[in-house]
Amino acid sequence: MTAPDDNIRMLREALRVSPDNLPLRIHLADSLTAAGRFDQAEQEYKTALQQQPEHAELKLKLARVFYEQAKDSHAQVIIEDFLRKPDTPPAAYLLHARLLIREGNIERAVRQYKLAVGDDPDLADRSLEAHLGIDADEISEVVDGRLRASHEPDEEAPDVEVERPDASFDDVGGMEHVKEEIRMKIILPLEQPELYQAYGKKIGGGILMYGPPGCGKTHLARATAGQVNASFLSIGLNDVLEMWIGQSERNLHELFDLARSRTPCVLFFDEVDALGASRSDMRQSAGRQLINQFLSELDGIDNNNEGVLILAATNAPWHLDSAFRRPGRFDRIIFVPPPDLKARGEILRVMLKDKPTREVDYQQIARKTPEFSGADLKAVVDTAIEEKLREALKIGTPQPLVTRDLLKAARQLRPTTKDWLGTARNYALYSNQGGLYDDVLNYLKLA
Repeated sequence: MTAPDDNIRMLREALRVSPDNLPLRIHLADSLTAAGRFDQAEQEYKTALQQQPEHAELKLKLARVFYEQAKDSHAQVIIEDFLRKPDTPPAAYLLHARLLIREGNIERAVRQYKLAVGDDPDLADRSLEAHLGIDADEISEVVDGRLRASHEPDEEAPDVEVERPDASFDDVGGMEHVKEEIRMKIILPLEQPELYQAYGKKIGGGILMYGPPGCGKTHLARATAGQVNASFLSIGLNDVLEMWIGQSERNLHELFDLARSRTPCVLFFDEVDALGASRSDMRQSAGRQLINQFLSELDGIDNNNEGVLILAATNAPWHLDSAFRRPGRFDRIIFVPPPDLKARGEILRVMLKDKPTREVDYQQIARKTPEFSGADLKAVVDTAIEEKLREALKIGTPQPLVTRDLLKAARQLRPTTKDWLGTARNYALYSNQGGLYDDVLNYLKLA
């Protein structure tokens, strides 16, 4: 075991003895961040913030691990809160600059970077400056975020892997309502094309899935492609967004064209709200142009989208431009809640399928993990396995996981869905025009 892992293990053991020791928990979170274990660091920072909700340095660290995991909308919420205050820390400006680069808003990123370095010169990042063209010389192609007129952007198509997933719905625990919607919209049209053609119904279309992070939206998209033996393209922000005006739109068009050439194809957009944010909230015309391009590609006005099955996931549907919800675009909007009791048992069964176990009572564990997401349940399994490994190292032989091990691990963790559900509750109660969030109200038993 490496020295950093030894340090992390000792910190975890110390926290079991002193769970309210805030400096110790922050030290653990910092060590996890340094080791690149950002998902675990995120959980520790959140736990620390429950003790001190207004701890500015902790908030910044949490925003940074969100950024490292490409959870840009989560990081943006924290940073925007800092920017509204008069004493914004310089590190917040720097992280905001990095987030703006991912959005393609380069000129504003330059301004935020200069604010950060102006307040704290130690934050200067020469590689980032070169990327943004700050203090560029006469032969540089980029000057303060702007492309010199003589330079042409790279017009090569984005390098995205076309997959053939071997997963299927059998590998997805629970989510029966969501699976049924996908069957009607995507799977049955491929299996019974004559019936759908008789009604003039095309094969293809879009489904938008929303809900708390970690509840299996990406896994379900990949399983959908495997279920119908289709090609699968998973599109992230970095596959689309470029700093040069017009290049992001070209990237998006190339990705749709690639999907059209590989039908049947599932084209999956993760964190789609970052590509399709509400145009009314935008100050930059470049962002609006990208959304218009996205809408045009979805409509298939200039190109035929038959056989292209478009799935998208978002944790923040309230940030998505309303035009995406019109018929012919994302005309099925499905709430993906935290798994229910039965689904939690099934998820645990799938996760432990290839692990050494003995007489595990899945339903008992499911009853003790209300509101746990699929990712939370994976953390339970991982934590239990880590404890078993420690035992095995002491006695020299591996022991199977039993119910008691998993229950003990569950007691050490909290569901990460609570923050999202709190935010969604406010939108469902006060911004629910057209009944978009009725499923959230039903889940929270507020309807």
